[in-house]
Parts: sequence; structure tokens; C-alpha cells
Amino acid sequence: MSTEITQAPVVRPTILPLTDGVIHLRRGGTSVVVDVHALDGPVIVHWGVELEDVPEQLASLAAGATLQRISGGLDETARLGMLATPAHGWLGTPGIDGHGERGSSLRFSVTDIGVEDHEATLLLSDVETGLTATLELRLGASGLFHQRITVRNVSEDDFTLTSLQAAFPVPWDATELVETTGRHLRERSAQRHGFTFGTHLRESRRGRPGADATLLLTAGRPGFGFERGRVHGIHVAWSGNHRVMAERVTTGEAFLAGGELLLPGEGVLAPGESMSTPWVMGSWGDGLSELSHRFHDEWRARPQHPRRPRPVTLNTWEAVYFDHDLGKLTELADVAASVGVERFVLDDGWFNGRRDDTAGLGDWFVDEQVWPEGLHPLVEHVHAAGMEFGLWVEPEMVNPDSDLARKHPEWILQARQDLPPSGRQQQVLNLAHPNAYAFIAGRLHALLEEYPISYLKWDHNRDLVDAGSGPGGRNMVHNHTLALYRLLDELKQAHPTLEIESCASGGARVDLGILDRTDRIWTSDCLDPLERLENQKYTSLLVPPEMMGMHLTSPVVHSTRRTVSLNLSAAVALFGHFGIEWDLTQTDHTTRASIAEWVSFAKDIRDLVATGRTVFGDGTDPGLDVRGMVAADKSRAIYAVTQITTTITSPPAPITLPGLNPHINYRVRIIHPGGQDPQPGQSPLAWDRQESVLNGHILSTIGLRPPVQYPQQATIIEALQPI
Repeated sequence: MSTEITQAPVVRPTILPLTDGVIHLRRGGTSVVVDVHALDGPVIVHWGVELEDVPEQLASLAAGATLQRISGGLDETARLGMLATPAHGWLGTPGIDGHGERGSSLRFSVTDIGVEDHEATLLLSDVETGLTATLELRLGASGLFHQRITVRNVSEDDFTLTSLQAAFPVPWDATELVETTGRHLRERSAQRHGFTFGTHLRESRRGRPGADATLLLTAGRPGFGFERGRVHGIHVAWSGNHRVMAERVTTGEAFLAGGELLLPGEGVLAPGESMSTPWVMGSWGDGLSELSHRFHDEWRARPQHPRRPRPVTLNTWEAVYFDHDLGKLTELADVAASVGVERFVLDDGWFNGRRDDTAGLGDWFVDEQVWPEGLHPLVEHVHAAGMEFGLWVEPEMVNPDSDLARKHPEWILQARQDLPPSGRQQQVLNLAHPNAYAFIAGRLHALLEEYPISYLKWDHNRDLVDAGSGPGGRNMVHNHTLALYRLLDELKQAHPTLEIESCASGGARVDLGILDRTDRIWTSDCLDPLERLENQKYTSLLVPPEMMGMHLTSPVVHSTRRTVSLNLSAAVALFGHFGIEWDLTQTDHTTRASIAEWVSFAKDIRDLVATGRTVFGDGTDPGLDVRGMVAADKSRAIYAVTQITTTITSPPAPITLPGLNPHINYRVRIIHPGGQDPQPGQSPLAWDRQESVLNGHILSTIGLRPPVQYPQQATIIEALQPI
């Protein structure tokens, strides 16, 4: 997923004959139809429901999308081409923009076409400006639609790209948008609004997607939800600056588009150089759940996708913070092992000078004052307890108060004489600087070679602002992002069993560019289970649940000071990569026994989580949240029914259980891992007191009554096909 400026030779695709100038890609329930010989350049005339491969109908479909000449317009009314520009007559946002010695007017025409299996490559050329463009289209097995554009400068002069983005047409009746925004501790809060005429633009200028970024920009029929309602959405698989937009124009076209946001000077192409967009991916479905399943299915099919059961993880941050003491940490490890933890992760505070967050970043040597024998005693103790060992690092960052910064101030990203505004008392290293890269890579390799570390918690706690190569230098976000990718790839290649978590002030760098190289994300620094409900719901639209870090937390939540029960915290953490963020040495035996029950239950369903379908119920009372995991063969499902607030009705109205096979009978029952919380209901719940068997059609359309619960409680319901 690189957008590196390269000197790569032009690749000529196999030229295949087309039927009436139409390309038809179909796979995984999706069709993409491209009118190759349109006057506007190649035009996508359909992306969505799978069509029959009937040449006459496809040709007629292309003809049916052609616009008439109208009064007050140009003599040739332009459509949304795949590389639309004003020179084609397109009056909306261009697909490509830039300038060079030969001017800024761009108009591309098709020169070569290649189609093979579920992929197509179109070569385009603009002779006047000396540019060529390669359009790559690909349909994944799940029907996920990928686009990437590569522009090459074949002239004798420099050319500067200012924008380059892939467009995805959506149906005209997709008149609502759903996206997310947020902040630290509250990433991915949903917002819904009309898809009206004009442009709705979302940009990330943080050097990473940011906590306020939308993972997906979706457009659908009014009122679409998770269970139903046709919806299309796109994602930019890039970990630097990016932009996504939705645009509706008066010629009757609506589209979503996305790509990298290029800062001034980042898109300069010397003669012979080329630049690519990131892969931009589009999914669609009848409801957001079906749309998300296309992403999950394709991601799980990758050869590097984590296959083994996700280890139950304990992270030490909220247990000890910077107070590293071998006795305390070994005691914590012993308690963690006793409740079933499989991976023990030592967080921030282990390296030179790191007694708080004001100093030490960049000095990646074990602090001998705190750890006189190195980390070996702790690592050996963790392994003896039957657990893997993990370590927190933040390799892209540096404190000005560090030996590294004092020795190599030229390695810090800055565009002026003064340093950029700090964040968490830190600055950013320029990984695109060869010496800085070599130093950081060398220290990481040394740690991984000295200690049997199976997991790196890779943090990134600061936005990239004013990130230049030095005073008066070039913007470096693009090159820094590529260097990050290169470093992650190098570490994985040298240490094949190493797993890496992408953490960025919690969930501020969540995208499929970073997730193609890492094994999970830290979904949010906020572990408040009520706050986590929405965050995890909308993160899971893109990210497979087994790649989302979800931990139960202490009774008084670190980030909100809310008091929560163990059962609520654990239930909300179930449908992801389960773990613990808590000083377990302060718990009593009864609490540890309950934690052990939840850990055991999480292990029981983790295969379901790693292979099943994430589903969410629509139409419930606002005081209730219904979500679940349904097995791929739909033989089993686990649902969590969370009482957020009191409901208007008492007892609560029936809830439905989405995602089940309507033709399968299911035995439904309530499960109580960790013990049952006090309930306000004054009589038993009838269906749970007997052998209740209902088919999936009844459960998903009529439903059943959930138990009466106090606010901040959750109930686990199992639906199992009887043997």
C-alpha cells in the first residue's frame, strides 16, 4: 500500500478484447462495470449488486448512463470519469490536479487495457503534459472493490501533483451520510446527516488518521442501519494525511472519493518518477453489517493474518504506570497467570531516564538504575509462569530531554528554527533520515535479539505538525509514513513470530495501511465500557474484531472515574482481542475467581470471534445495546445485551437477535460467566427457566424479552443449534 515516488518502469498489461468497450468485474456478490471508451475517459457506470455477464445488457447499461446535452451547459455534458478533469468538461472536484512547465490542464485518454480474472489495468496518457496514468481495479473474493492510481512523469520537466484521488460512484438515492468523528478517549463517535448537493470533505492533517478521522465514509438510502438499508462506503488504506469526500452534482451524479492529502512539495515528480495513491477500498451491502463483513472477510484471507488463538493479554500501564519494581511486577505476573492470562506486557517506563513522560524517549536502552540485571529477571519469571512477554515502545518519538535529542537534534522533524508545538512533552523523529532510521531499527533489533519478546505495543502519542526535514526544509509526512512501513516490514521479516500492536494515543492511527503490517490495534485509551460501546461498534465496521484490543478494567475507570462492575466491563470486552488493564494484586480471591471465569469464557468463544460475523441490533430502545457474534455457519451465536440507561418500558420490550439462519432452530439461554449481578426483576424470566427453542426467523424478526436489568449491567445470551 505504498505511495512512494519511484523510478519504476512502466508495466504493460495484457491487452484483451472488450465487448462493446465495457469491462465487467464480478466477484463476491459485487459487479463493477466500466465504460472504457466514453468521451469523459473511462467511467464506472455501476458498482454494487452483482449483475449477469450478458454483453448486450452491459453495453446497454453503459449507453443508459450517457448524459444528454442540456441548455445552459457544455456541448458535451461530462460525466464522472475515473480521472475526471476540467479539460474533459467535468465541473466537480477533479480526480487529479497539478502543474508543471507545460501548464496545469490535464486530459487523459486510454492507450492500453488489461483484464485478467478479477482485475483490470487501464493505461492512460496525456501527451501534451507528458504524463501517464495507470488505473488499477481489483475485486476481492468478498466483493471488496479496490482502486489505485499511479501517475508517471514522462516529460523532461518536473511536474507537481497537488491531489490525486479515486472516485466511487454511488446510487442517486443514497441521500444520507454516516461517518465518525472524535477525540482522544472518544474516538469514532457516529454522525449522520444529509447527502445534499455540493461537497462534504473530511481531511486529516495530523500525519496520522487521527482520533477525529472517519474510518469509513458511507452513503446510503435514508434510514439505513446495521441490519438493513442499501449503503456504500470507502476507506483510504494510508497511515499519513488523507482526505475523503462525498459529492453530489446537478447533472445527477453522486460519488465518494479518497486518497492521500499531499502537503506542499510532497507530490513533485522529476522526469521518470511516478507516484501512487494508497489503495482506496469500497464496500457495499444491505446494511452496515454486510458492508463491514466484506472488509473482514478479505482481511482474514491475507496470508499474514494472525491465525493462532489471540492470547489473553494483561498490560501493566494502569497497574503500575511509571513505578517499575521487580517485586511488584512479578507478583502481578503471578496473579495474571492464575486467572488465565497468556501474555504479559510491560508498558512505558523501562528505558533510560524514563521516570515520567517528560524525558527519555529515544534512549531505547534498559535503565540500569531500575533494572540492574536488565529485563531478564522479569522476562524469565513471566515465561516460567507460562506467559509470553511483550514490551511497550514508541520508536517514532523523542523527548527533547533525552540523550538522543541532545546528540542528534537534526533528526527531529521541524520546518523552522524553533521546534513545532510539543505534545506530551515530545517531538517526532524523522524516520526518513537514513541515520535516524538506522539507529531506531538497530535498537529495536537489539532488544528483540537480547530478549524473547513476542509482542511490541507500538505507541504513537503525538500528531505530526509542521513536520519538515529541517529549518526551511521539505514536508516529510509522506516520506516518514513510508519509512514507518519499511521499518515494520523489516522487523516482521527478521522476527517472523513477532506480533505488533498499533497504538496511537489509543485509536488515533487505525487504518488498513498500518493494519496490513500489524496484528491488532488499541481501540481506545478509554476503557470505560459504556464509552467503549459506540467506539467498538464503529471501529468494527472496518477492523475484524480479533484485531481490536478490548480489555476489562478496574472498578473505578482510569479515564472517566466512573464506577463499573466487573461483569459489565468484561461483557463489553468480549467481542474482540480480550485482555485486562488492572492491578490484579489489589483484588481479593472472590474477584479473581470471577475474572478467571470471564477469561475462560473469552477463550471459549475466541474462535467464534476470530471467524464469525459481528452483528448489531437496530431499533431497540435507546437504553439498550444489542450486539453479537454469529458463527460463519450460523450454528452458534453469542449476544451481549447491555443496559445503558433505564428504558421507557418496564419490563423492556422484546429485542431481536440479528444474523441467524432463519431456517435453523436455536436453543436460547442466558449465560452467567463471573456470576450473576443483582437484578430488579421480581419474577423469573420465563423463557430462560425452560428449554426454549426458536428458529432464526422468529428470533431475528419477533424476538424475545430481555431480562430486567439495572443501568450499567449486561446479559450474555447464547443461541445454539441443538445437536
